[in-house]
Amino acid sequence: MRAALVQLNASDDPAENLPRTAALVAEAADQGAQFVLTPEVTNCVSGSRTHQRAVLQSEAEDETLAGLRGAAATHGIWLLIGSLGLKLPGEDRFANRSFLIDPEGTIVARYDKIHMFDVDISESETYRESEAYRPGDSAVVAEAGFAKIGMTICYDVRFAYLHRALAHAGAEILTVPAAFSTVSGAAHWQTLLRARAIETGAWVLAPAQTGQHRVSRGRPRASYGHSLAVSPWGDIVVDAGTGPGAFCFEMDLGAVADARCRIPAIHHDRAFAAPGLPLSQARHTRA
Repeated sequence: MRAALVQLNASDDPAENLPRTAALVAEAADQGAQFVLTPEVTNCVSGSRTHQRAVLQSEAEDETLAGLRGAAATHGIWLLIGSLGLKLPGEDRFANRSFLIDPEGTIVARYDKIHMFDVDISESETYRESEAYRPGDSAVVAEAGFAKIGMTICYDVRFAYLHRALAHAGAEILTVPAAFSTVSGAAHWQTLLRARAIETGAWVLAPAQTGQHRVSRGRPRASYGHSLAVSPWGDIVVDAGTGPGAFCFEMDLGAVADARCRIPAIHHDRAFAAPGLPLSQARHTRA
């Protein structure tokens, strides 16, 4: 099938970002894409909690979600909204939530990012995602009709066990929408995505934010870009570079079974004991 990665340079203004995103989704659909994916925090890139409180909405009220659900229905496409920052009832923190939308505009699946990006990349570049976002606690495999989709977000890519659990649950496509740091992106982005594809024999689709983001409050933000589509054999099918756009490609879903037949590592998991404990006390099995 034909799919497309939407690469964005979003600002911290959801009202400004929605028409730009919708235009790129329409461009992808006009090029024949049946499955379109947008990046992490499609609605708002911001590190200011004060600003987020002012502009983010609940899921029921979020205009980006409503607008993109309408776009999916208008174009008759499957749409992965990489993630939206959303207010949560009775909660001081937000959700970083991914949505799978069907061609009628219906929400088929939701996934809240599990792993929080709390890191010190350098003295001048630190992140404390858990201060603003509440982590999720459930892995999700969604049935899209054409394939089973394992949903992840950005920093999740560093946790191989999550992706292996999704593959064991039937995922043929792993989605990794992101707003990756420029420093860690240059060092690790491509390697991590190729590794997740190779070790699971799944397609890995990673739409990304890119460039210097316009923010009205808080420190400047920049994202690495280079949205990638990686085949189950680990080949890079699309590298979107650093400019915004809609990047279409052909996705052979038969390649999943082929890769898993050639090297069936996904079927070779074995129980083992954690270091220092006998197997009877610490038995690890397939997720």
